[in-house]
Amino acid sequence: MNKQNWGKGPNGEEVDLYTLANGHGIRTTITTYGGRIVTLTVPDRNGKVADVVLGFDNLPQYLEKNPFFGALVGRYANRIANGEFKLNGHTYTLARNNGPNTLHGGLIGFDKKVWTVQGAMGANPALRLQYVSRDGEEGFPGTLTTTVTYELSDNNELKIDYEATTDKDTVLNLTNHSYFDLSGAGAGEILDHVVTINADRFTPVDANLIPTGELKSVDGTPFDFRKPMPIGARINDKDQQLAYGGGYDHNFVLNGNGGAPSFAARAMDTKSGRVLEVFTTQPGVQFYTGNHLPNGIKGKNGATYNYRYGLCFETQHFPNSPNQPNFPSTELSPGQQFHQTTIFKFSVA
Repeated sequence: MNKQNWGKGPNGEEVDLYTLANGHGIRTTITTYGGRIVTLTVPDRNGKVADVVLGFDNLPQYLEKNPFFGALVGRYANRIANGEFKLNGHTYTLARNNGPNTLHGGLIGFDKKVWTVQGAMGANPALRLQYVSRDGEEGFPGTLTTTVTYELSDNNELKIDYEATTDKDTVLNLTNHSYFDLSGAGAGEILDHVVTINADRFTPVDANLIPTGELKSVDGTPFDFRKPMPIGARINDKDQQLAYGGGYDHNFVLNGNGGAPSFAARAMDTKSGRVLEVFTTQPGVQFYTGNHLPNGIKGKNGATYNYRYGLCFETQHFPNSPNQPNFPSTELSPGQQFHQTTIFKFSVA
């Protein structure tokens, strides 16, 4: 693992870029600004490496508005309806930064903070980051201490380990928001990627992309990815849920056991042979196909990113859980520890 200075953060803080590499050609760079995965180079079936995550070449571009490329997202990933929730009889009001809703932690979420490096740990290359979110930040209660560890193994697994504690009852939902194109970032639309999702149900949404509360079977819908299916096979079907999301932008209810990380999703690029498998302890995954990416984003190495040029597997708790008592709880109390793990595993076919 090595480190280089990458410039100044929004308040003049020093921002660094760390490189993790293994012995099989996989290499990733992660910045302390937003804990973002900046690059992730992976070999194809012929050994040729390509960077498979969308992003930028320099820090100033990340400091500008962008679609959460590679970011650690919190305090609450995804949406909270109408920017408010009740906890212990008190209504907490948050910033509304996505129509009537709060999205990905509000106006200045964890993706826009400079994280502190806590050092390496374990036998594999690893980067341990920490951020302390003060009581009342973005409207959320409690001082929350969050530690996220990125670890790259010789099994070609990039593991993201999330831990958090609080001094007051609060809610939280943490994820990573990397956009993947297994052909290489900027290569084109991801509609020919073949995807599998280990979910019998998903959470339908309303016109504001807020779950209705139903856990709906994927049977007979375009959301059935229990067997491998190209993304583009049904993304333009006449389906109200697809219309609301502009394509896939939905939470899937994973069939995992909630213990050790279990299989959540898989994507394969038939051209390069690169395969991404996702394992997680989280109860859900937001499958997003870049439907809101604007055309003409200037990305890394002169690439241009357009509509549907990346796919996301955002492992998570369900959107709007604080307002949905039948969803898995996102509450955290003093004395408890939040601990979730997600693994991105790479191979070739």
